[in-house]
Amino acid sequence: MKYTLVAVVSLLCGIHGNAQLKFSNSNKTLFHEMDSTVASGKFERITSILVAKDGNVLFENYYNNNHVNSKHNTRSVTKTMATLLTGIAIDKGHISSETDKIFDYLQHRLPVENPDKRKEAITIEDLLTMSSIVECNDSNRFSRGHEERMYIIEDWAKFYLDLPVYSYPWGPKPKDRPYGRAFSYCSAGSALVAEILQSALKSDLADFAVENLFQPLDITDYNLHYTPLGVLNTAGGSEYRSRDLLKLAQLCLNKGQWNGKQIISSAWVEKATTTKLEAYDAEYGYLFWIKNFGKDKKYKSYFMSGNGGNRVLVNPELGLTVVITSTNYGNRNAHDYSDEILNEFIVPAIETLEE
Repeated sequence: MKYTLVAVVSLLCGIHGNAQLKFSNSNKTLFHEMDSTVASGKFERITSILVAKDGNVLFENYYNNNHVNSKHNTRSVTKTMATLLTGIAIDKGHISSETDKIFDYLQHRLPVENPDKRKEAITIEDLLTMSSIVECNDSNRFSRGHEERMYIIEDWAKFYLDLPVYSYPWGPKPKDRPYGRAFSYCSAGSALVAEILQSALKSDLADFAVENLFQPLDITDYNLHYTPLGVLNTAGGSEYRSRDLLKLAQLCLNKGQWNGKQIISSAWVEKATTTKLEAYDAEYGYLFWIKNFGKDKKYKSYFMSGNGGNRVLVNPELGLTVVITSTNYGNRNAHDYSDEILNEFIVPAIETLEE
């Protein structure tokens, strides 16, 4: 299978400089080995892999009948759009802070079922960290707030706001945990961020995203998904080209800057990608996962993650940005596949450039 291995400054990443990268034999070998392994089907339905260092695209290839213009449904990868758009909304003064109470923007949603004074204290940050007190857990099929129960309801915002308070029957209470928060994976909470933003903007959130994020990054080819009531779906699912997903990673690596313009404040990017709580075998920021990669697991990275092993990853220490798209939806090995690609091939290949 033919793949692209380039050592030029990528125009798509929007950074300056003309330096060419040189490849060691081990670097070339690792990319060749990765490509042949993916093409062999070992990792099943991988659809694309893109790797860049400091904005230089080192590897780009597409698999399983996909190509450069294919748009990929990366599922919950696009939850992180809620984080990026929240940062821009704060920068522009539409929202004062992520510590604002959600009902500051959702007064039109009162009253709610299962009323509780503690629900009135839920903040935007609670949603971005998936640590709200409501009973919502996509990992527990018995949860009242499970995403599959939400998808069949027309009003997703009401679905979330009506949920009861969680009792924390297993494990320590949030106050007794590291960082004072308890993680519970909740797509409904991510979806609610869109309604909060749209209420704060007093205009359509999708239009805001196009004007303030897509257009500055020259992202023009995409399929946006919406809730049944027509609000941008920030629970996930919108479809983008792999090169455009790489732009989002590069934007974060550049601390919110693109072609000399500050698209998102560097302070927000730093805050969003800093650990706020523990989450399974990783850490979590504002809808960003945080985990170490490489054969010796020494490179702390942050990434957007979605069902099927989809990843949009940034490692600031190595200047590394990665996109892995996949349709291994529901495959129990999917995230392990992506971890192996990163640990055995991509990170070691980039390490050779540091030597």
